Amino acid sequence: MLTEEKVLAALNRVKDRDLNKSIVETGGIRELKISGANVSVKVALAQTGTREQMEIQQEIVNVLKGEGAESVGLRFDQLDETEIEKLGGLPKQEFHGPPLLHPNTSTTFIAVTSGKGGVGKSTVSVNLATTLARLGKKVGIIDADIYGFSVPDMMGIEERPKVVGEQIFPVERFGVKVISMGFFVEDNAPVIWRGPMLGKMLNNFFAEVEWGDLDYLILDLPPGTGDVALDIHTMLPHSKEILVTTPHATAAFVAARAGAMALKTHHEIIGVVENMAYFESKITGEKEYVFGQGGGERLAEELKTEVLGRIPLGQPEIDEDDFAPSVYGATHPIGEIYTAIAKRVIDKTT
Repeated sequence: MLTEEKVLAALNRVKDRDLNKSIVETGGIRELKISGANVSVKVALAQTGTREQMEIQQEIVNVLKGEGAESVGLRFDQLDETEIEKLGGLPKQEFHGPPLLHPNTSTTFIAVTSGKGGVGKSTVSVNLATTLARLGKKVGIIDADIYGFSVPDMMGIEERPKVVGEQIFPVERFGVKVISMGFFVEDNAPVIWRGPMLGKMLNNFFAEVEWGDLDYLILDLPPGTGDVALDIHTMLPHSKEILVTTPHATAAFVAARAGAMALKTHHEIIGVVENMAYFESKITGEKEYVFGQGGGERLAEELKTEVLGRIPLGQPEIDEDDFAPSVYGATHPIGEIYTAIAKRVIDKTT
């Protein structure tokens, strides 16, 4: 017959890999319920969501079934920082990756994402980057939308990065250092690589590009929650996230999935940008809500964040001598909205 004493003795043989102590010794057994041959356990670990957690999960099931349990219900929680410190703390791990991805990097990563394409995510990325640079910040942007790269064209970039030895020097435009898949394909050719190859290319964007000191690195992610977005989320030591949606309820609903991925990978959502929020007549000043209203607020409410700004339908003033078809100037009415958004981002990240 299964007893609490017998179950705890079995669980005492299972170690928290990060602390090298048994899950009983760490105080990790949060709840224990026994009903006949059925056992339910809630276990707190030093780190969750890891490969080691999967190993511990299997080991717990095996040891309890070895003691006669017919079924094992498991839930996981995380030990808090105070508990971990009392137990000796987590071992310090050596870091062998690119300096930009070091856990103690001073660069703030801001991933700009959306649930679906066509909501103006890249336009927001480009204008956030250029506006932050205009406000005196050192900024880079990675066009991580591998299949739908558009940042170079949006910023009016025609040159290519310089390569010196094994280092790639990004193109600089409007004070922003830019790297994009578009620089490495010929004649707008489609990218047909598979996931692992794309992951390697993204890693090269961090490891082999000479970024110098950056205050902000903006990442224009592909829409949705596919392999490339997941690679970026797991690659970064820490990241802030901005979600772009239109006011339409469907766009906001789909964007919530991308927000859920950010939360699961422990990234902080700093806000929502509602793009194509309305059309303002230059003649009457009246606003027409072409795509409806409320999508940004609903998304922000669901993700427990705020709406950073609402961008109306419009286009920048085109300068043929300094062509950049998607970059708004500081004095343009929409440029002023981006300035307000960028200042809010700075406030939330410093």
